[in-house]
Amino acid sequence: MAGPLGTRFGAWTFLVGFAVLALSALSALIGVVLSVVGAFLTREWRAAAVGVVMGTVVLAVLASQILRAAGAPPIHDITTDTIDPPAFVAALALRRDAANPPEYDGAETALLQQRAFPDIQPLLLGEPPDRAFGRVLAAAEAMGWEVVESAPTEGRLEAVDTTFWFGFRDDIVIRVRAADGGSRVDVRSKSRVGLGDAGTNARRVRAYLAALRAGA
Repeated sequence: MAGPLGTRFGAWTFLVGFAVLALSALSALIGVVLSVVGAFLTREWRAAAVGVVMGTVVLAVLASQILRAAGAPPIHDITTDTIDPPAFVAALALRRDAANPPEYDGAETALLQQRAFPDIQPLLLGEPPDRAFGRVLAAAEAMGWEVVESAPTEGRLEAVDTTFWFGFRDDIVIRVRAADGGSRVDVRSKSRVGLGDAGTNARRVRAYLAALRAGA
């Protein structure tokens, strides 16, 4: 827990946080091995079992996160419109010192997203843009996002979401346009740091679209 929480509260960078996680995995593995060896040498089976269980739990938690990340492509910019992605405006100042630039990452990222997350598509609402925007804003607030700018006349909403453990601040922009007698909603979520996001932005976009549908 010290690895991600130290990153969240500014004690060290996220790279140090990842290194702490790696050290935790190594320590847990050594603990399991020593517990097993100790059990055979001392016959203290109960004490050894405690060590094995504790080490295994740590390894299982870390392994589940690694497997989760392994299934995601090495991208950190997810959008429902890879041809004309919503552009950041208010978030530009927030991303001034970010490692990842605000511009869309291009055709290669679009291809990787389409292969890994083909279900992430624009959402069509049977309401005019002005009414749809109210639903868009309400859904963003219900997600617990920090709304940075709400521009209903432009059909643009920007927000920031902070991840639980590491405290990564990811930027979101939502665009509402008239389409097919109603409105088309496009969402984009992008990390400020990191090559990949372990699927975090895709899960965020999916959850938001689901919340928006549920409010229909």
